Amino acid sequence: MDRFAAMRVFIAIADAGSLSAAGRRLGMPLATVSRHLAALEEQLGLRLFTRTTRRLALTEPGRSYLETTRRVLDELEAAERGLGGEHAEPQGELALTAPVVFGRLHVLPIVIAFLAAYPKVTARMLLVDRVVDLVEEGLDIGVRIGNLPDSSMRGVRVGAVRYVACASPAYLKRRGTPASPRDLEVHDCISFSTLSSAERWSFAGRTPQRVRVKPRLTVNTAEAAIDAAKAGLGVTRVLSYQAAAPLAEGSLRLILKAYEPDALPVHILHREDRLPQAKVQSFIAFAAPRLRAELGGRPSRSS
Repeated sequence: MDRFAAMRVFIAIADAGSLSAAGRRLGMPLATVSRHLAALEEQLGLRLFTRTTRRLALTEPGRSYLETTRRVLDELEAAERGLGGEHAEPQGELALTAPVVFGRLHVLPIVIAFLAAYPKVTARMLLVDRVVDLVEEGLDIGVRIGNLPDSSMRGVRVGAVRYVACASPAYLKRRGTPASPRDLEVHDCISFSTLSSAERWSFAGRTPQRVRVKPRLTVNTAEAAIDAAKAGLGVTRVLSYQAAAPLAEGSLRLILKAYEPDALPVHILHREDRLPQAKVQSFIAFAAPRLRAELGGRPSRSS
């Protein structure tokens, strides 16, 4: 058995969720994929996967072995690239994740420019409004909004964003402009439930305040909340970058600016459990100054 080939097949199965999907990804017949997995399990003397009704699931030993296998192959490939001088020219797939709207507005243009600058690199982007485990999902880089409690990640800070409250000029003319967070209790509100509480909004000021609101509409995307606010339904509260365009064009207006809570840091993350690859190092060096220019961030590093 070619141990390294079997390990690569194992990783492909774990990422793809099935033998057939892994075979398509690798350009390998299903029988060959199955043979590699069987040989690896026999060599290790344990089951790496269990079969559910819809897909293969890693066993507990399989999850542990997956993390080790990724690290071993990453370090082997890094050593080989170093001997071959690849550090001068990054290559391979760069897998990264970011929040949906932030990723589309700020990260995607940078990825496109990076791919133009490095023709031997391909990219895979996962845009989701949830905290993603880079190790579990086989990703190289994550762009994350918020504090970093996970010590297994290395973070390069590139700026900050904040929660803002806003409403359309027509709504404010009809209902009046709230002078304090407590005024929201008698206003129509539009809640974006993914990133914050739908019924309790936090504000700062002289003392922190948590205001109970009664949403006329609750949605699960910032775009929907902003569209409803632009249509005059009520006040919404989203992250500053999400509302930047309608605020700039005047279809929304900021309110309660003096009560905005502390800004949330934005980091580019990479895993600490593997040697930094040329593509990862190059992307961070490429993306960090561009994001700082857009977000007004200052260079810093944190773990």
